[in-house]
Amino acid sequence: MTIDANIIALTDAGQQFPPQRFKVYTARQLGKIPQLQKLSEQTQFEMKVVSSVLPFRVNEYVIDELIDWDAVPDDPIYQLTFPQREMLEPRYYDAVANALNEEWEKSAFDALIKEIRGEMNPHPAGQLEKNIPTVNGERVNGIQHKYRETVLFFPTSGQICHSYCTFCFRWAQFVGDNELKIAAKESGQLQEYLREHKEVTDVLFTGGDPMVMKTKNLRAYLEPLLTEEFSHIKTIRIGSKALSFWPQRFVTDGDADDLLSLFQEIIASGKHVAFMAHYNHWRELETDIAKEAVKRIRQTGTVIRSQGPLLKHINDNADDWAKMWKIQVGLGIIPYYMFIERDTGARHYFEVPLVKAWEIYREAMRQVSGISRTARGPSMSSDPGKVEIQGIAEINGEKVFALRFIQGRDHDWVQRPFFAKYSETATWLNHLEPAFGEEKFFFEE
Repeated sequence: MTIDANIIALTDAGQQFPPQRFKVYTARQLGKIPQLQKLSEQTQFEMKVVSSVLPFRVNEYVIDELIDWDAVPDDPIYQLTFPQREMLEPRYYDAVANALNEEWEKSAFDALIKEIRGEMNPHPAGQLEKNIPTVNGERVNGIQHKYRETVLFFPTSGQICHSYCTFCFRWAQFVGDNELKIAAKESGQLQEYLREHKEVTDVLFTGGDPMVMKTKNLRAYLEPLLTEEFSHIKTIRIGSKALSFWPQRFVTDGDADDLLSLFQEIIASGKHVAFMAHYNHWRELETDIAKEAVKRIRQTGTVIRSQGPLLKHINDNADDWAKMWKIQVGLGIIPYYMFIERDTGARHYFEVPLVKAWEIYREAMRQVSGISRTARGPSMSSDPGKVEIQGIAEINGEKVFALRFIQGRDHDWVQRPFFAKYSETATWLNHLEPAFGEEKFFFEE
């Protein structure tokens, strides 16, 4: 299919952005980032310690365009992408720092890192134990099927990101340990699985970030799903942080036009394309090229929905969320989810009490018009499903959290309300206790 006139017009408009290739820095190149040379040697060493355990990757677009280096270390995008000492619990930090100072042999050092990672809940919410299905009796590691209508697919060539978020609940994908990685061997397994599961209507391409792939590779995964035998697949979702970390992907990259054409082809086949954009702060939406990328994607007929977690040190206030939602709506993006930081990785650094999360969400909603109130939350993507905090109430003299399932491992749980005892300190579902003297929540039975 040729690119239509609307895309051609946007291509011309995009010529104000000359093609650029920015450097990418990983943990081994931390010392080569010019801006870090202004920081103390102790701070640089702390980054080395933390990045020995948690993945680090950042590109020059983020460094030059998104971070306010005069505001470091409090700058939210700096906190989003650069390791901080407190992201490791003290016992882990001290162990790794000691090993580096004593120059342990590689085998012993690697064993220590592996042990620490294993204690950081690398795959929360039953991702490995409960979500991965089988095809012809063989476990398919690149597919997750937790909710009836939706299948997640992890293409092998999409298992990195343009930059890594320090809070990422999929951090285990990026540390080079194949025992922790979820990735497909081939797209044929996805097709075979979908043939057998006609109840599936949505396929989410995730990672990592599928937008790191060349368009020709992405086509190989997507085009087979446009045939008649997959008519039960109504929506193709693409989970991506590229609109924040590499908007050039949709504007100046060599195959940007081909990517947009692919989106058009999918829509022309009768399917909906939902671009699930990950945003954590309104600053990610401020650059001209980020706005241009949003415009070009929307011009194809693709719908962009935004989601992201509530994070201490980055966006734990209502004003930032309200401003972000307003900007997104102004650009034609639909606010979709406010998540609670998952119970994995550096969660202790980013998590906020559930009661505070609810207060921030409510106050942010009060600041926006009805058209911006499409973001659901605060929501926990927990083992039994997506649990939303709907409010805090007093019922028969007992103060409680009012909760409901937005999605459930058992589809009969969807939209089912339930109640938990009020807690000032709880940060996750497993910290809550049933209200009204019940011994268990209904989903625990």
